[in-house]
Amino acid sequence: MKKASVFVLIVLTCLFMITGCSSTSTATSKGKDAEYVLRLGHLQTETHPYHKGALKFKELVEKESKGRIRIDIFPSSQLGNGRDQIEGAQIGSIHFHIGSVAPVTNFAPKFNVLNLPYLFESREHAFRVLDGEIGEELGADLANRGLMNLGFMENGWRHMTNNVKPIKTAKDAASMKIRVQESPPYISFVKALKSTPVPVPFGELYTALEQHVVDGQENPLAQIYLNKFNEVQKYLTLTAHNYDAAVFIMSKTTYDTLPKDLQKVITKASKEAIQYERKVALEDEKQLLEDLRKTDIQIEENPDLDSFREAVKPVYKEFEGSIGKDLLEKIESLK
Repeated sequence: MKKASVFVLIVLTCLFMITGCSSTSTATSKGKDAEYVLRLGHLQTETHPYHKGALKFKELVEKESKGRIRIDIFPSSQLGNGRDQIEGAQIGSIHFHIGSVAPVTNFAPKFNVLNLPYLFESREHAFRVLDGEIGEELGADLANRGLMNLGFMENGWRHMTNNVKPIKTAKDAASMKIRVQESPPYISFVKALKSTPVPVPFGELYTALEQHVVDGQENPLAQIYLNKFNEVQKYLTLTAHNYDAAVFIMSKTTYDTLPKDLQKVITKASKEAIQYERKVALEDEKQLLEDLRKTDIQIEENPDLDSFREAVKPVYKEFEGSIGKDLLEKIESLK
């Protein structure tokens, strides 16, 4: 583990000892007498669907627990990056985390399946997979790591931006430096397009684009617009190459310490908050596209998606062995 991550975990552990699961926390005046003060972290801004989903979860939990639980929300990477927050959930210094699947693959490699390009043909297909047996199967892999997945929110469809040229076909995406998450399928996706993948922490991405450390990146419209990447990118292509499911993780240690009636409050509220966040994310996505059309970024709204699907076929062959051909076939059967 890197020194920075160790430092973050030490700080978070100290915070947990001071303010966790007790009635002594003074983080907010409202709910100061709560029996359990639980922290929820995510990496995005307060205008992102993650945050709106977190607020709904907070509202539901505090209401249904009759004030016995208070949820404090920390957006914008205040509790560290994705991996930091997941490691915090393992030891119980962070109680909830909403975030992309990529960091989770360090703890449960089977989650890599969700990072494969063009895995889902629609949101409905994704929901059938994520909300069913496959989603439960993936979540079960986290239990041995001190984590539990309450379900899947969403980050939306991921698209490509760059500063070099318009992208209409897969061939147009070649010979560029593209920022990716530290996720093997994303790295392989960019390589399949004959470009160079460059892992860059999300918090450093704007600067990397502005200073031309990388030529482009791929993210959902929410990240592109809310983080103002359109100010430092000339071209946007609606490749929709990945439906970015968002894990809603809870510390299993924390869950196990709660009385059964409060466990039920958490699980029920999480399901309702997930449905709410998905609805908000869909509405926001439509508005964000309209907002981006009003900016200077040039948008290719009808790229040749068949050319992209053909180009990334080797990615599936690469990961078929580690993910399992049977799992891929199950997902395919739910289309």
